[in-house]
Amino acid sequence: MNISRNEQRALHVLALGGRILHERDDRRKITAVTCVTREGMILSDFALETFLRLRRKRLIESRSGSPYCISKRGRLSVRAQLDNQGA
Repeated sequence: MNISRNEQRALHVLALGGRILHERDDRRKITAVTCVTREGMILSDFALETFLRLRRKRLIESRSGSPYCISKRGRLSVRAQLDNQGA
């Protein structure tokens, strides 16, 4: 599966305990997303298009309206990085 750099970055953040917070409009459509690390930092290059691609590939999931987390398929798809140790 082809995963772009921005998607990989987001998956790494999610694999280390991050969350994707989303906002909906009146028609229940997602209009804004924010990728937050477990320390509370915001991933600046995370856009709605990246979110939609991750969701379409089923690499992220939300249960009962909670923030989006990495799915099992996402954990299997993410590539390891030496500098990403989750300190």
